[in-house]
Amino acid sequence: MRKWIPPVLVVLAMAASVIAYPHMAERVPTHWNMSGEVDGWSSRLMGAWLMPLMMAVILVILKLVPHIDPRKQNYEKFRGAYDAIVILILAFMFGLHLLMLGAATGRAVPFERIIPASVGAFFIVLGFILPRAHPNWFIGIRTPWTLTSDVSWERTHRLGGTLFMLTGALTVISAVIAPASSAWVLVAGGMVTVISLFIYSFIVWKRDQGKSTAG
Repeated sequence: MRKWIPPVLVVLAMAASVIAYPHMAERVPTHWNMSGEVDGWSSRLMGAWLMPLMMAVILVILKLVPHIDPRKQNYEKFRGAYDAIVILILAFMFGLHLLMLGAATGRAVPFERIIPASVGAFFIVLGFILPRAHPNWFIGIRTPWTLTSDVSWERTHRLGGTLFMLTGALTVISAVIAPASSAWVLVAGGMVTVISLFIYSFIVWKRDQGKSTAG
């Protein structure tokens, strides 16, 4: 059943656009700054259909990835986790699309709280899934060392899952109690996570006697 969820999300996004389109102004907001203020506009056509189109293209790409990856045999080892990542990405885009359609039809949407909280929730779920990923060239934490050492891959993703969830939780909390600072919390947490995982993956790789450049 899970494999049907991504295309259903794309269809639902298109249906939402069809329903909202007659109620949208000719010029609609499509981008907001960290304070929740509109700082980008587009045509009604673009506002209604850009996100569903992007969702459809991303779905096709993510469906192709397991077939063109040099380590495609590993996808069967984490098929459930991979499917969950696909659903997570499209569900996030679908939710964002609904928020944008709401704003485009004149509804008051508190983007300064909802967007950071949504991104934080995305990081939490992604952090929960990441440790289940097996070595591949497209999905996960890819450094020169995780790609050439399965030990580095496994341990880096285990730590990465924890750091992603921690960053996501702090972002959600800040979005609730101090929305003006939530973007900075996300950026700071993201930078700490990236730098930590980059260094950690190298350290584990250096100690792995079985590392190899073979696919």
